[in-house]
Amino acid sequence: MADDDAPKTAYEIALERLRKKDREEGVEERPLSDQQRNEIADIRKFYEARFAECEILHRSSLRKVADPAEQETLEEHYRRDRERLGSERDRKIETIREQDS
Repeated sequence: MADDDAPKTAYEIALERLRKKDREEGVEERPLSDQQRNEIADIRKFYEARFAECEILHRSSLRKVADPAEQETLEEHYRRDRERLGSERDRKIETIREQDS
């Protein structure tokens, strides 16, 4: 990072605190293999496309509806779909991170 004498940014200080806390709690820091990085990148690309598809379908559905109550229902479904997709993505990435290199 930066020179030891140089002032640290809030970000650097926060990272140091998190690393210290992880060491104290016995959390092991393992670098990802190239294969794991590639798999994570593929998952992120896939879900980025799914998010875009979900948004396109949502906007299309909204254009067809004039009733505010129905629009709110569509908004709620859209939020739930995005949350579900985000959870799936995060779960898959965490599974890859937990694999032995």
